[in-house]
Amino acid sequence: MAAATPSGSGGPLGPLEPATDGSMRIRGGVGGIRFQLEELMAGASELEGMAEELAAVEIGVRRIWEELCPYQYDPRPSGTAALIAVGEGGQSVRAVREGLQHLSDQVRASHRDYERAESLAAAGIRPPEDGWSFLPLLFVDLTKTNYPSRDAAEALALPASIMLLATIAPKEDLARALAAELAAGRHISASGAFVRRLTENYFPWLKPRPVTAVEELTRDVDVDTSPAGLLARLRELDADGHGTIEVVQVGNGGHKAFIVIVPGTQRTDPPGGVNPLDEAGIVEALGYGSEQLNAAVTSALHQAGASKGDQVVAVGYSQGGVHAMNLSSDKAFLAEFNLKYVLTAGSPVGGITPETGITSLHVEHRQDWVPGSDGIPNPDTRDRVTVTLTDRVITPEGKDPGLGPGHSLENYEAGARAVSASEDPSLVANTAVLAGVLGVGGAGTATRFAVNREPRVTSARQPDRPPLGAARWVAR
Repeated sequence: MAAATPSGSGGPLGPLEPATDGSMRIRGGVGGIRFQLEELMAGASELEGMAEELAAVEIGVRRIWEELCPYQYDPRPSGTAALIAVGEGGQSVRAVREGLQHLSDQVRASHRDYERAESLAAAGIRPPEDGWSFLPLLFVDLTKTNYPSRDAAEALALPASIMLLATIAPKEDLARALAAELAAGRHISASGAFVRRLTENYFPWLKPRPVTAVEELTRDVDVDTSPAGLLARLRELDADGHGTIEVVQVGNGGHKAFIVIVPGTQRTDPPGGVNPLDEAGIVEALGYGSEQLNAAVTSALHQAGASKGDQVVAVGYSQGGVHAMNLSSDKAFLAEFNLKYVLTAGSPVGGITPETGITSLHVEHRQDWVPGSDGIPNPDTRDRVTVTLTDRVITPEGKDPGLGPGHSLENYEAGARAVSASEDPSLVANTAVLAGVLGVGGAGTATRFAVNREPRVTSARQPDRPPLGAARWVAR
């Protein structure tokens, strides 16, 4: 964007670059470029209104000058001097008007450039968030950890989608499906539609089926409502078992609010069984908008005592984060509950557009390819903040790396603590929304629900499990 500023105003006016805070890069929120441009556009409209008023003044000054012209031969103090003074005043008004119009034009040009860049990004014609600077680091990532980075996954959406599907589908069937897609000349810019198309055409046993929620355990708990506290609770749930979500009720100023917690992918062999959070759940999350699991979440909330219109916060990790974020665009769910805030960790949610008024915080790691596997960066909006953790992490000796060291939930929990400690304006405003819904924490009631996917109907032509020789299943 070309710099522009009125004379003597102290410097060029333009959006600030994305903020950094220690090992965090912060994108979006009240400090994000889009919100700054929205504010600048509002300012541009005000400037244009002022310029129009000055244009009217300029016309009035010109009329006065013309009326003074017959007096230019009068004595200088009353004739020529007055004519010169009015003429110079008119020139000054014109200079200010032109300056305001030029500044407004520059702001609007900047906004057009940004919108053009966003359109190209939506079409897949773009460099990754940080340009192509990830390439040298990609070499380090691959040699040190054997896993690509988030930016590499975003830039290479098709290979990332194949990596994602390789955690689900038998490699022989996947190879045949990809060959058929290639022969048809199809390509993708994001993984959601690609995953759905492959499921419909080649892996029907992965298609979503109805999900129910059955209450298992209710207990009184002490609730830490900070982002780190919520991820710590999610980590306990994630480690506690299979096919379980949690609903936590808290009180805030005489009003009740509910927290829905959805863990990450839970390994089953084969996927597509009764646990809706298995590898096949990735297909429902990315390709089908979590329609079936969302219905189970709605049921669980009602069973936990939530009423129509109650405020809800959704929290999820990896696949669970996609399910949580899908609630923000699910009209049936939003007709029942007032979803106010979504917190995700290590989740590919760039392609999900929440309804207006829903605030979200996405914690990602530069070394984690999973949040980049949908091929779409998270939008930069006032209500949506993405924190990218940039500290280098490695998998401790002897520990299963899962989907890579950057995808560790413990690391994300530590990153969330840094979020709470940050004084960055975007993070302060974002987490204030969370605190406004849940309060400062304290006593609450937690109810765990077993979520169960309807068993698959089998026949002689449709075996109960995918073909043998399947690829190694990878958890999360």
